[in-house]
Amino acid sequence: MAFKQFNRYAEMVVACRGDQRYRGELASDDHTLVGVLAGELKVVQADRTLSCGPGDTLLLPRKQPITLLKYPKDGVAYQAVVMKLPTALVRAYYAENIPTPVRLAATGMLLFSKSPLLQSLFASLLPYLELEHRLPEKLLAVKVTEVIEILRNLDEHSDEVLADFSEPGKINLVEFMEANYMFNMPLTTFSYLTGRSLTTFKRDFKKAFLLSPQRWLTQKRLALAHYQLVEKRRKPVELYLEVGFENLAHFSHAFKKQFGYPPTALAGKRATYPSAGD
Repeated sequence: MAFKQFNRYAEMVVACRGDQRYRGELASDDHTLVGVLAGELKVVQADRTLSCGPGDTLLLPRKQPITLLKYPKDGVAYQAVVMKLPTALVRAYYAENIPTPVRLAATGMLLFSKSPLLQSLFASLLPYLELEHRLPEKLLAVKVTEVIEILRNLDEHSDEVLADFSEPGKINLVEFMEANYMFNMPLTTFSYLTGRSLTTFKRDFKKAFLLSPQRWLTQKRLALAHYQLVEKRRKPVELYLEVGFENLAHFSHAFKKQFGYPPTALAGKRATYPSAGD
């Protein structure tokens, strides 16, 4: 079938951007289920990176910074079914199906390999992209219940992600920013995830780092890029998305402004990469 990029009446979306790599940032209010149909999906968290191909399914936890890098593979454009699981419906499910024993909340995403249950689920979702009206709430609730039941059947740790309804509290700003600076999110999202208002976030940030958030983030991302170019021998086109830049031209301009030479000048060289304050 011809995949649509989105349908405002559906609760899920098929993402397809032709043959170009692109990125998306996620710190959603709801858990998100992603089924890769074609191409390659690289998922970046603060502490790990996963590469997924056709047949793989990811459960992405709510309220956590994640970068999605989507690539064509073997001449086939990236395609995926994405379904958000409304928190109210997931909460209602667990009000009647309390997991035992109660586990601590998980900190990461879950990866599911190819499964007939998941294949059947995604096949049943695709027709919804043709809807010309909003999916009835009761039918959506049935689908969400089906998703949860399938995930719980495939991995006993699913409850650790799905049944986590906690909200971000005020946390150590320095530790959080040092772990998550590469995520290209608005400052409002950074402030929310650290349990602060935007005003308090900016005040605490300046006190902790002696720089504005924008300046510090740019320096940290460029220092990471410098390290990747020199120590990992990577190319600018391979890493600019991963270090928080939206396009190669912007990355190259910022890099040259910071270091005095373009990122392409580092090809094949080894050196000690600079700190964010250099």
